Amino acid sequence: MNTLSKIGCRAVQLVFRTALPILPYRQPRLLDSLTDVPTLLKQRGVNSILLVADGTVRDLGLTAPLESALAAEQIGFAVYEQRTPNPTIDNVEDALRVYLSSGARAIVAVGGGSAMDCAKVVGARVARPRKRVQQMRGLLRVLRPTPLLIAAPTTAGTGSETTLAAVITDAQTHHKYPINDFALIPDVAVLDASLTLGLPPFVTATTGLDALTHAVEAYIGRSTNRLTRSMAEEAVTAIAKYLRRAVADGSDAEARHGMLRAAYCAGIAFTRSYVGYVHGIAHSLGGQYGIAHGLANAVILPRMLRHDGRACKAKLARLARASGIAPADAGDAQAAERFIRWIEEMNRDFGLPTGFAQIRREDIPRMARHAAQESNPLYPVPVLYDQSELEPIYAQLMEG
Repeated sequence: MNTLSKIGCRAVQLVFRTALPILPYRQPRLLDSLTDVPTLLKQRGVNSILLVADGTVRDLGLTAPLESALAAEQIGFAVYEQRTPNPTIDNVEDALRVYLSSGARAIVAVGGGSAMDCAKVVGARVARPRKRVQQMRGLLRVLRPTPLLIAAPTTAGTGSETTLAAVITDAQTHHKYPINDFALIPDVAVLDASLTLGLPPFVTATTGLDALTHAVEAYIGRSTNRLTRSMAEEAVTAIAKYLRRAVADGSDAEARHGMLRAAYCAGIAFTRSYVGYVHGIAHSLGGQYGIAHGLANAVILPRMLRHDGRACKAKLARLARASGIAPADAGDAQAAERFIRWIEEMNRDFGLPTGFAQIRREDIPRMARHAAQESNPLYPVPVLYDQSELEPIYAQLMEG
C-alpha cells in the first residue's frame, strides 16, 4: 500500500479509536435459559414475535420448549427458518414479509450466526423500510431503533449475540459484506448451554476457532482498550481450557457453557476493537464459494499471523502468556510462535484443511479487491495491505 493510502487509513482508525469511549456501545441483558424469554416479552408488553430459527436447529426440536412456553403465555409467533449457511438478501426479504404479515413486534433469533445475522437485518429493514439491504452496507447506515431483538446462539463462535455486525451475501454478485450499526446490537442474549449440547465435533471446532479469531484480531489490532483486551484474554483462556473438551465430548455441559462465554467475550472485544484481514479474506471466500465462515477463519488465521510477523509479535506474545498458552517467562518470539503453533495443532487435530481447493486463480484479484475494500480503512490491522499485497495470501491458501 502506498504511503498516502496508509496515512488515510490510519487517520480514519485514529478517529474511531479516539471516539471509542463516547460511542453508544452497549452490552445485551443476559438470560440463562431460552424458556425465560416469554416472561421477558410479557414484561415488555410484546404479544407477537417473529422467530428466526436455524432450520436444522428447529428440526432437532431445540426451539420446541420456547414455542410451548410462548403458547402458554399466549404470545403469538410466526416462524422463519434460515436454511442457508450464509444468509442472503433474499432470505432477509422473505423473513421481513413474514414479520410484517404476522403483526410481530419483536424478533427472537435462535441458531448460529446465520440466523442471528438474518434477524438483525430484518430488524434494520423494519426500521428503514425504504432502504434496501445493499444500501446498508458498511458503517452506520441504519441509525434508527430496531424492534426488540433477542438472540440465542446454538453455536459458540460468532459472538453475534453481542455485536453490532451482521454479514449478508448478495447472491447475484457472490459478494459477502458486513453491515455495522449500533442499532444491530441485540437487546438480550440467551447463553443457554443446553442449546449447544450434542453439536457435531466439526461444527464445534470451527465455530470455536471463529471465536478465537475474533479475540485474536481484536487484541493485536491498534484500537484496543482495557475492556477489549480483558475480554479477549478471557475468551482465549476459556478456549484453551474448553474447546478440545467440547469437541471431544458433545455432552460436556461445563465445556459448552465455557465456550458460550468465550464467544460472548470475544464478541464484546471485536465489536469495539474490530477485526482484520482474516475476516476480509474469509468473507470473500464465503461469498464466492460458500465456504463456512468459521472454517475459513480457522484456516486463514495462522497464515495471517505469520504474514504479519514482527508487527503483531509483542501483542500476540502478551496474549499467549496471559491465556497460559505460553509460559509466563517466555520471550516475545517464543511466546508468539507457541501461540501460532497452538492454532495449527488444533486445526490439524480437528481435521481441518490447510487451504481450499475451491480457489481458482482467476478469482483471486476480485476476491482480494473485495477484502481490501472491506478492511481498509476501517480495520485497525497491525500491517496495512492493498489488493496486490493480499493476492499472495489467496495463492498460499489455494496451494495449501
